[in-house]
Amino acid sequence: MENQIIYQKIKHGVNSEYVLAEKYYDILSVINDLNLTKREIQLVAYVAVNNDVPYSVLREEFCEKYGSTAPTINNIVSKLKKKFVLKKEKDKVDVNPVIFLNFKKNLKLEINFEHNETK
Repeated sequence: MENQIIYQKIKHGVNSEYVLAEKYYDILSVINDLNLTKREIQLVAYVAVNNDVPYSVLREEFCEKYGSTAPTINNIVSKLKKKFVLKKEKDKVDVNPVIFLNFKKNLKLEINFEHNETK
């Protein structure tokens, strides 16, 4: 039987750029088998939305907002750097440019899953 294409369109409203970023990075984590935890996804989303903030300020604000600690955030950043999700230079942490988006704008995401052809 020949592969047929199934189309599914999902429209979902979000309340803030943080929620949009969290959903986006959650989807990327699942599709790419990154196995990111909820807290890791929250941190990546927070870094993406606040991309002009120095790391020390960002870490303090994140800890206050999400009830975490600085050592925990440092460990998460280290783990996410190893997975090439985040990059850190001097006093700045950024999301990998390949997966960085401006979450102030609406997002339309197209995902294609294709069967590998074997002969």
